[in-house]
Amino acid sequence: MILVTGAGGQLGRELLRARWSDGAAVCGYTSAELDIRNPDAVGSVVETLRPNVIVNAAAYTAVDRAEDEPDEAEAVNVTAVKTLANAANHVDALLVHLSTDYVFNGTKSGWYTESDPISPIGVYGRTKADGEQAAEAAHKLLTLRTSWVYGALGSNFVTTMLRLGAERDELGVVRDQVGCPTAAGDLARAIAAVAAAVGYGTRPTPQRLYHLAGPDAMTWFDFARAVFASSSRCSDIEVLPIATDEYPTRAARPANSRLDSSAIRTDFGVELPPAVQSIANVVHELESSPRTATNRI
Repeated sequence: MILVTGAGGQLGRELLRARWSDGAAVCGYTSAELDIRNPDAVGSVVETLRPNVIVNAAAYTAVDRAEDEPDEAEAVNVTAVKTLANAANHVDALLVHLSTDYVFNGTKSGWYTESDPISPIGVYGRTKADGEQAAEAAHKLLTLRTSWVYGALGSNFVTTMLRLGAERDELGVVRDQVGCPTAAGDLARAIAAVAAAVGYGTRPTPQRLYHLAGPDAMTWFDFARAVFASSSRCSDIEVLPIATDEYPTRAARPANSRLDSSAIRTDFGVELPPAVQSIANVVHELESSPRTATNRI
């Protein structure tokens, strides 16, 4: 049995449609159906289902709003993670916890590895870093840091670009931040493969923390151009490079979010597809499927 929290989000929804190991039942709860901030509710669901694996895809991800709502961000990203860890221990389940590139300050010149010291620069990053520590209470744990997640089943950079591309002739996009775009579907399939192996005891976990992100680094500017190059509707839009200080935000963003995912490739044989391929797949799904059409709004 696989329990997915945050099943209404873009990753959660992809986890529900991912192919898990033969015979594995997947039960997903949206944040409205299961508030992970409520220990009694979490305990009741876990005791009833007694899952082998709990995948925590629930998180407070409003990076800018977190600066004004630190208590709310901490309740979801830290305190609730400890609750899930304790619940997982109660039924001897593996906790798979999702974290982020925002635990780093972005000043490193190269790719970040799991051994690099963390130094978040905003409330969101701080709470996710503290959440990693809270997850350590789990006896069986797999923490996966990822970055720049996008997909066809939610609001994200790709859906925003396609929406704006349908409204404008040109668009300015930040050129001095670099990261690893990660398709939610690719991420979900990788999580299913690794978590099923570890959670069902077929393989040991060499380490409790891994990076799991797209293999290719690019700027937001390059990401936008790749989106429009894959689009059948917005291919003619002109993308203009701008600097971060030309697009001020409430919270600072890491300038470098490149995550080295070689460790999980070595230990589990997991590597996500090339960025261009995954971006094209997501754009095609968004533009061709009535089921996902509303995600462009």
